[in-house]
Amino acid sequence: MAYGNTEVLSDLDPEFRRLHAEHRSHEERLSVLAAKSRLSEEEEFEEKRLKKEKLLLKDQMEAIARHRGEVAS
Repeated sequence: MAYGNTEVLSDLDPEFRRLHAEHRSHEERLSVLAAKSRLSEEEEFEEKRLKKEKLLLKDQMEAIARHRGEVAS
């Protein structure tokens, strides 16, 4: 991930920690869906939603990392 040391950021920032946990949860669910040979319409919708949310979470984590980098400089 482009936002540096995840463990350090998780220790320092509770919001980053929450976002990271949610991102991991989305990754796990997407892995379960990807393992299926066929998805129902509901699962396809869920997969699209999770992918969009995961990207948003990543953007939010990267914004926190950038902000922390600017503060540390």
